[in-house]
Amino acid sequence: MPKRVQSPSSINTYKQCPRRYFYQYIIKYPTKENIHTVRGNIVHEALEKFFSVDINTINEGSFKKDISFYMKNLFDACWAGASTRLHRLGIDDERISFYYNESTQMLANWLNHLFDDLEKEMKGSGSGMHEAFRRLKPIELEKEFRDSELMVRGFIDAIHKDGDDIILFDYKTSKSSELKDEYMLQLGIYAMLYERQHGKYPSKVGLWFLKDRPVTIKVTPKLIKDALFEVEQIHLATESVKIGDYPKKESGLCKWSTGQCDFFDICMRER
Repeated sequence: MPKRVQSPSSINTYKQCPRRYFYQYIIKYPTKENIHTVRGNIVHEALEKFFSVDINTINEGSFKKDISFYMKNLFDACWAGASTRLHRLGIDDERISFYYNESTQMLANWLNHLFDDLEKEMKGSGSGMHEAFRRLKPIELEKEFRDSELMVRGFIDAIHKDGDDIILFDYKTSKSSELKDEYMLQLGIYAMLYERQHGKYPSKVGLWFLKDRPVTIKVTPKLIKDALFEVEQIHLATESVKIGDYPKKESGLCKWSTGQCDFFDICMRER
């Protein structure tokens, strides 16, 4: 049977629970949206669109105020554009308001880091804000990398160039800013995909934890070797289309105080 295209998400799903992988990626049962995924999509959309601003329209003397105003309006437009998806979740207005406010705080935190970087760039290079912004702006956004030989793909939120260094970033709206194993796998796959397409390692890969700060790590041969191993293993583990070859792995991810796995009910009915 031909290999399936894998991603960091599908590999981590298998590692969390092979049975869940079976339902989601082989049977392709539909999954339900939740507030975390919808909010994450909205925040990512706002960050992607942010860099399309015509920086020449921003007053250098009041750039923090003007850029903050621009970001707020942009985010509000993205949030309004997702209103149907938000209300389909079936949660009350108070909870939606909580996530709206939390998201604006995340973006404000991200902007404060950007402002610090702009001021450092302006001071270090002696340039104005407009030029500093252009230098700090990602060279690519929402870039898809797909490797037809390895049958793996990934979406990189932002690619930055700092001198000769290339830095790959993924934005996270999660609570923790710890580089968990699942994140290390994601970063390793991104580095591997970049290296296979460009013939050289990116200098660093990292996660921008929007509640906290950016965290980066250097790209090493081991990081890429480990990622390649995981890709090879997932292909071997998912050759079968028989449910019995995908055992359940019961954990706190099956059912929790405010919800349950999308496949919980059907999973409990089947062996």
